[in-house]
Amino acid sequence: MKKLLWVLPLIILASCKKENEKCNCGVITQDGIDIRPDGTSCYWLEIRNECTDNKKRWCFDYDIWFDGNPGEDFCVTNETKW
Repeated sequence: MKKLLWVLPLIILASCKKENEKCNCGVITQDGIDIRPDGTSCYWLEIRNECTDNKKRWCFDYDIWFDGNPGEDFCVTNETKW
């Protein structure tokens, strides 16, 4: 009975772990440059979220875009999940 009292909370915590993770990281799947109507550039990276498997494109400044390559892990710091 004592073992059951220790095992049950561990099972509950383990099942909640994925839900409580910060899911702001993933793998870069594509990159590119778009020219906006106002003439500015959007240096974008498309990232597949490691938790949800969703893809989303993000605009970054040139230096971040230049250093991010398809196939690499990348975290979007101002986003918690997409």
